[in-house]
Amino acid sequence: MRVVIMGGTSGIGLATAERLTADGAEVIVTGRDPERLAAVKDRVAQAEAVDGMDEEQVAAFFDRTGPVDHLVLAFSSGGGGIRPVTETGAEDVRAAFEGKLFGYLSAIRHAKVTESIVLVSAASARAALPGTVTLAAVNGAIERMVPPLAAELAPVRVNVVSPGVIDTPWWSFLPEEARREQFAAMAGGLPAKRVGRADDVAEAIRYLIGATYVTGTILPVDGGFTVA
Repeated sequence: MRVVIMGGTSGIGLATAERLTADGAEVIVTGRDPERLAAVKDRVAQAEAVDGMDEEQVAAFFDRTGPVDHLVLAFSSGGGGIRPVTETGAEDVRAAFEGKLFGYLSAIRHAKVTESIVLVSAASARAALPGTVTLAAVNGAIERMVPPLAAELAPVRVNVVSPGVIDTPWWSFLPEEARREQFAAMAGGLPAKRVGRADDVAEAIRYLIGATYVTGTILPVDGGFTVA
């Protein structure tokens, strides 16, 4: 099994890469950070520097790589999208869409996938949290495009995992103590009574890769956040 994970050098993408590699898959990860790429190059089959927002780079990467069985898209638009809408400029919204949604579409256009595509969105798409309008817009757009993509790209399967609060470097915009306090407060309101781990989401991605009769679906991995 040959898998490309774009955004695979940290957090959910890296956890997925390690899990699939342990299963015996040939895993190719991409990222932009040279230090992170260097740190993972011996843990996967291949690690390549690719800027997912640069369509020429993306096209060249997939031309070099050739056909793959599965594509996992795990980009992050970062914590910069968390702020009141009155403090959010058009350039902030544009950057969030370019950093995730547009990058996903670019990869889907150019990848030569034979079996499945799994996208990572976020529970903000279906929540009502003040200060998350930009995140909700980006992730909501990703989730809504999955059913038509599944129909258009068939027989390639297209699904999305939608994580809730997951302890990953995405939260690095908060100081460590503030992050621990935030996680503790959030965990108390979740049916699962804990925040998630990157491995929780990696396991869901692994399931969707192997679930040959599942396509066009949104799989929440949020500890009950969107039903609490």
